[in-house]
Amino acid sequence: MSRTLNVVRMQLINRQTFVWVPLIILGGSLVITLAIYAILQGSGVTEPKFGGGAQAPLWYFLAVGIQALTLSFPFSQAMSVTRREFYLGTLLTAALTSAILAVVFVLGGLLEQATGGWGMNGYFFHLDWVWQAGPAAAALFFFVLAMLFFVTGFGCALIYRRFGSLGLTVLLVGLGALLVGALWLIAQANAWAAVFIWFAQQGSVSLSLWMLVLAALVGVLAYLGLRRATP
Repeated sequence: MSRTLNVVRMQLINRQTFVWVPLIILGGSLVITLAIYAILQGSGVTEPKFGGGAQAPLWYFLAVGIQALTLSFPFSQAMSVTRREFYLGTLLTAALTSAILAVVFVLGGLLEQATGGWGMNGYFFHLDWVWQAGPAAAALFFFVLAMLFFVTGFGCALIYRRFGSLGLTVLLVGLGALLVGALWLIAQANAWAAVFIWFAQQGSVSLSLWMLVLAALVGVLAYLGLRRATP
């Protein structure tokens, strides 16, 4: 465990990647979104306003996952850290960062509730369908989503390191083809209504659990790939 915690310390030497850049992206998106809300409010728009800018730091976790491997893995191997210790320490670092981000999202959502959407009926953190089950469910949703993006980025970096750009491109094209195939099957079965109803019936907790299963699957595959990766 002490060696795993040393990996956490090693990753956090570069706090810019794990802490400051996500917070700067979040703050910048918030400022831009509030400016847009103010313009709309000044134009007489009084209906509730919802923005998608809060997704920005979550998408950045893809880049965090990539950098966690490319910037630190060779150094860790030079320091005689096992692949298992590196992986567990890196996941723990990502979990800590995701938890910080989830807390920020929840505090922001509570502030928006208390101020009536920043006094403009505009919401950045508080999305009704995510908050239906309360702040704890919202925190779980944002935490799991950030971790899913992280392990996905980490796994993509592993594929690139082992198989190069060609291997990564083939994988992404293959996943895209599978997605298109699934959409085609839904269309052929005339099941769009059933699909939309299923998604509508899923609360944030249920979606969080589905994403947790997916993140665990990607994480296991990433660990198997890390065992064969070369520094």
